[in-house]
Amino acid sequence: MAAGAPGRAAGGAAAALRPAALATTVVGSYSVPEWLGRLKTDYYQRRISAHHLNEIHDVAIKAALKDQELAGLDIVSDGELRRDNDIDYLLTRIPGVVIPDRSKTDYYDYYDAEVRAPLPEAALVSPGLAADFAFTREQTSRPIKFSFTGPFSLSRRVRDTGYADPAGLVRALARRLNGQARELAAAGAGLLQIDEPFLAGYPEQVDLAIEAVNIVTSGVDTTWALHVCYGNRYARPLWEGHYDFLFPAVNSARVDALVLEFARKGLDDLRLLKEHAWDRYLGLGVIDVKSAEVEAPGLVAAHIRRALEFVPPERLMVNPDCGLRHLPPEVARAKLRAMVAGTEEVRQELTAGSPGAAASPGPPRRN
Repeated sequence: MAAGAPGRAAGGAAAALRPAALATTVVGSYSVPEWLGRLKTDYYQRRISAHHLNEIHDVAIKAALKDQELAGLDIVSDGELRRDNDIDYLLTRIPGVVIPDRSKTDYYDYYDAEVRAPLPEAALVSPGLAADFAFTREQTSRPIKFSFTGPFSLSRRVRDTGYADPAGLVRALARRLNGQARELAAAGAGLLQIDEPFLAGYPEQVDLAIEAVNIVTSGVDTTWALHVCYGNRYARPLWEGHYDFLFPAVNSARVDALVLEFARKGLDDLRLLKEHAWDRYLGLGVIDVKSAEVEAPGLVAAHIRRALEFVPPERLMVNPDCGLRHLPPEVARAKLRAMVAGTEEVRQELTAGSPGAAASPGPPRRN
């Protein structure tokens, strides 16, 4: 189902978002083992070839998918393991973005990117996201979430001298990403997620960011999620605050799900869903990715029960706060197992109709 008119509930999104009640998934990135980080850096220091690195990525993605399957996730991800960080993989492949120096001391560093003139509108060069999805599709039979960084966050890492109005660059990047989304949908991607990790640092720009999101999703026949967090650079938040800034602007976003962090920040912002009548899916962050401590399944279950006071189970997804990139592999695996176990506890309560699971049906659906 394509993201529809602002405010419309995503009734037809069940096939992609809810293979089971309280579908479990990840946000996007998966743990980068030390050996993979070293080999990525070796590539930038010209010790291994691009072909060799691509083979390494294939192996790492297969392992990440197996980890997620063994943990019991309903919806899996490629772990974004081909990407060095949340920005460069896309910017290097967008015509008109200039990167004078492509050397890196460490693979995770950001390039110094520039836009010196308006981006060409008829560019045919593809960032290759559809090929990335196709490889992942071959490795698993489970539903896949495919995520990419949104246009507002991409623009924050670009030195822009090409547009008189900085909003012009955001909109141009959104149009490029819309083309990628069309290719992904044609390749069979059923659930696409736009990540906007920089938005919390620029709350006054929320209207522009949502406008750009709607450019990305326009005309793309798939299910859409929007992830907004407070940053996760080296497992540290970049900003603090509450999600008040996101509402009511996000109600006009043509997306089917909103994915937010709650494990680290607490559950107080759940009230915003009711106050602003959010009637679509919620991706509930129940795992703190900025801590190596593994949550108890009972804590996960308690967070889900609280969320069910605001969102019915058929519209609730369960996921970590953010990507798992900075956690050691054994910790990431343990946290996912705990997340699935806690979710299953609540599922059983819902099936049995236990008093502990009796929840408000959440905000009424709007037509």
